[in-house]
Amino acid sequence: MTSLTIEELTRDFPRFSTAVVVAEGLSIPAERPPALAAEIAEREEACRARWGGTELSAIPGVAAWRSAYRAFGIKKTSYRCSVERLVKNVLAGRELPRINGFVDAYNAVSLAHVLCVGADDLDRIAPPLAFRFSRPGDTFMDMATEPGEDPNDPPKPGEVVYADARHVLCRRWNWRQDARSIITPDTQRAIVTLQSNGEGAARAAAEDLAAWLGRICGATCRIAVADAAHPTVEL
Repeated sequence: MTSLTIEELTRDFPRFSTAVVVAEGLSIPAERPPALAAEIAEREEACRARWGGTELSAIPGVAAWRSAYRAFGIKKTSYRCSVERLVKNVLAGRELPRINGFVDAYNAVSLAHVLCVGADDLDRIAPPLAFRFSRPGDTFMDMATEPGEDPNDPPKPGEVVYADARHVLCRRWNWRQDARSIITPDTQRAIVTLQSNGEGAARAAAEDLAAWLGRICGATCRIAVADAAHPTVEL
């Protein structure tokens, strides 16, 4: 059994909610399957048709996260939430990155629903899980570190993080993932969070993702939603 809570954040961010998908029995294709590739192309074109010519700050799902980031002290434009980066790249004519079937599927869901989505290998983390404020002693190993650089980059005081019982899994809420629990083709069980700060339907996005994971990864999925009224979920 895995539990996840957002209780520590609910006072300052009462509109925050996250759908949680636990996917088991995974067989993750290393390359993007043709059916998913066709779906992603359609979602990229739909994004451009819907938001082309619109300032990023005017897209409701992006604006909500910019506001939340400012509320915990993030003012630099170099720190943007995961879905803003996806939308920005697609509107610039670039395609979603090709990682593996699982990651490509959740990026497609993130783009279509304009929600921040992240995932961790369930066998490489230590529940319980929490979206919370950073604490002294928190550790984080940056997955984007260049060869030869030190990946250790602990969060700043007061930063919102996603963490398990041992260390931070994602810094600045949903900006950058820890290197120790990334999804690879060897992953057999995963936990995914689909995060909203008042804009977007997290459960609908989770159901969309679960359908694709069942189709391309053979996954069996279960879903729960944590919000201010029910801040802790068991899966």
